[in-house]
Amino acid sequence: MESAFPAAEIIEGLVSAHHKPAFGNLSIEKREKILMAAAQEFSAKGFSSANINIIAKRAGVSIGSMYNYFDSKEGLFLTLNDLSSHLIRTILATTALEEGDLFLKYEKLLRAVQVYARLYPEFNQIYQELTSEGLSHLSPSLSHSLEGMTATYYRTLICEARKNGEISKDVDEFTASFCMDNLLAMLQYAYSSRYYSERMKIFAGDDALENDEKMIQGIMTFVRRALGATKGETP
Repeated sequence: MESAFPAAEIIEGLVSAHHKPAFGNLSIEKREKILMAAAQEFSAKGFSSANINIIAKRAGVSIGSMYNYFDSKEGLFLTLNDLSSHLIRTILATTALEEGDLFLKYEKLLRAVQVYARLYPEFNQIYQELTSEGLSHLSPSLSHSLEGMTATYYRTLICEARKNGEISKDVDEFTASFCMDNLLAMLQYAYSSRYYSERMKIFAGDDALENDEKMIQGIMTFVRRALGATKGETP
């Protein structure tokens, strides 16, 4: 599937301290062109090898204008990551509004990942770049920004589910949230990385990438059995 880019309202709602005011004053269309060009360059070459001159050329702006919008290549990279965070926050907020228990909401997240990972593969590729030692100086701040909101979301769901007797009383919300997010992360990587696509087929079968429902049902069966209240257990 050809990659797309976040809808205009997502870009319009972006709040970032890493770009200059001039960038925020651009039209949505102009901002989208710059961010899309940056996403393509960073995902293809990684942060170190990415060239801001190439990004400017692809976006149809001068290199002087680029430095009027961003202090540095790092500022552009961090703005792109802020957009990714905003996209994740939007997905979580939408899922939180859904009716249903922890399992239904987690299933909604898995289905959203199947869609968004295919639409925006560059974001997942850039996310993987963040785990490299070359960007370790950014890890403390970015990990809290990107992972903090999802960790809080999972822990809240788990605590409510435990209180309502939907899951076992001895489920620890910290460990469980870590495991649930790892399942989701591996799934999204599989739809945006050739290596992880092959990895999924090795573990889940050659049809795993094409059979979305098989993956959803398999993961949900595993999660329900891992977290579900044991027979006779009371809230």
